[in-house]
Amino acid sequence: MESVKKKFGFGCMRLPMNGSEVDITEFGKMVDMFIENGFNYFDTAHGYVSGKSETALRECLTSRYPRDSYILTNKLSTHFFEREEQIRPLFESQLDACGADYFDFYLMHAQSMDIFAKFKRCRAYETALEFKEEGKIRHFGISFHDKASVLEEILTEYPQIEVVQIQFNYLDYDDPSVESRKCYEVCRKFNKPVIVMEPCKGGNLVNLPEDAKTVFDELYEGSDVDKTGYASYAIRFAAGFEGIMMVLSGMSNIEQMKDNISYMKEFSSLSETELNAVNRVCEIIRSKNMISCTACRYCTDGCPKKISIPDLFACLNAKKVFNNWNTDYYYNNVHTVHNGKASDCIKCGKCEQVCPQHLHIRELLMDVAEEFE
Repeated sequence: MESVKKKFGFGCMRLPMNGSEVDITEFGKMVDMFIENGFNYFDTAHGYVSGKSETALRECLTSRYPRDSYILTNKLSTHFFEREEQIRPLFESQLDACGADYFDFYLMHAQSMDIFAKFKRCRAYETALEFKEEGKIRHFGISFHDKASVLEEILTEYPQIEVVQIQFNYLDYDDPSVESRKCYEVCRKFNKPVIVMEPCKGGNLVNLPEDAKTVFDELYEGSDVDKTGYASYAIRFAAGFEGIMMVLSGMSNIEQMKDNISYMKEFSSLSETELNAVNRVCEIIRSKNMISCTACRYCTDGCPKKISIPDLFACLNAKKVFNNWNTDYYYNNVHTVHNGKASDCIKCGKCEQVCPQHLHIRELLMDVAEEFE
């Protein structure tokens, strides 16, 4: 494997923004801080930030640092090809967009039973392995969103897979809809290094309900131990398992970067006291019956009514937890002014086909409409 300096990576799906454009000045400062503190792993995909993640990396990373000083991961996403002959031109366009002549890791993106079937039909795995033979990628892997049994099938059929990226966090660890623990165990069975995505579950494990925050806040009251941010418990939980090669964080401002560096520069696993607190927080969050959306926004790209689904789900979650007028204001005056309302859903199901969390989005939008409309 490439020289991974530390097991904390920069996920480039949620970058600092200035309106609809990436804030290149802020992002450049974050890249500099990341590298100056000894980290070197960057993760992107062609569709991240509506295609602007790759070009932002070219401007802030690849054009400014020697190629051997960083590790760059990209992915082959199902939205951008339908036939085998489209894959190579897409891959070459990704290299060009990133300003790179090779990727250290190239992952078959968001694999599930249905997407894997398409990738097989289009010989995507075989084509990516050709890129490796040509020296255009160094390592071949997958990112994965499905049941552990599907992961086992893929790893059995393609032993050439070198690394697996899975959703892994303390709330999803034993969640039957995500099967984080079972997927991790499959990776260990096949001796595949694990890259962790969504360690904070799209910010849900940072923006905690007040009673969950209290559990962490009270951990070290009256002691000399400094309190850490809520993200630290989530990221350190994931990083503490054997076989974890990398934990990604989608940082969108320099304050998040500083916070993450503060506890990952000299990493230590969660203590038994901290793990007990994590278990209590899980119980509290599950009692709220919140929608487990991570705001990846895969659902919004193909929505014919342009419904900003993650934002509407966030409104409903916030109303369940806080029950204040702000959620109604944001629903009516921010998220549905230029986008569709929940009731505009025509139930085409495109959103559910690409949802990594396997949410019943059409039903949930009916719940949102009932609450806010």
